Amino acid sequence: MLSMIVAMDVKRGIGKENKLLWHISEDLQYFKKLTSDRTVIMGRKTFESIGKPLPRRTNVILTRDVSYKAEGCLVYHSVDDVLSQYIKKEKEEVFIIGGEEIYRLFLPYADRLYITQVDGNFHADTFFPAVSSDEWELTSRQKGTQDTPCTYYFEIYDRKASESPRVHR
Repeated sequence: MLSMIVAMDVKRGIGKENKLLWHISEDLQYFKKLTSDRTVIMGRKTFESIGKPLPRRTNVILTRDVSYKAEGCLVYHSVDDVLSQYIKKEKEEVFIIGGEEIYRLFLPYADRLYITQVDGNFHADTFFPAVSSDEWELTSRQKGTQDTPCTYYFEIYDRKASESPRVHR
């Protein structure tokens, strides 16, 4: 199953100048809990903003730069290569973790979205793609418990069943 995990503000903002827009430790713990012992797929800029491979995960980087190397990571250069290697073969959940372009490229293939919805506008320069309620159903929503300047919710969306097969099915 291909899932996406993201935290975004009310205008779908996810970052600014290659950095997160906020620090909510409960959200970081949620991310760690869901993605540990799994494969995480990210773009080069997201990897470089993290600065090192995430521990206890298979780290996959998608980049157009065919000479790019990152110690402790697997590097791919096309969406098709990633899909054929991880999505079609993996029985376990695989996570797309950003950034903007990677979310946009993989959204048509995603089965589930884990969205931390932060109530606020943080003047972002990168955004999560729009999600249609025709295609996605909210299946879970829990209010965050950490005392922060903004209220936030942990939401899970599952792709609605459709009559036409999805691209990778």
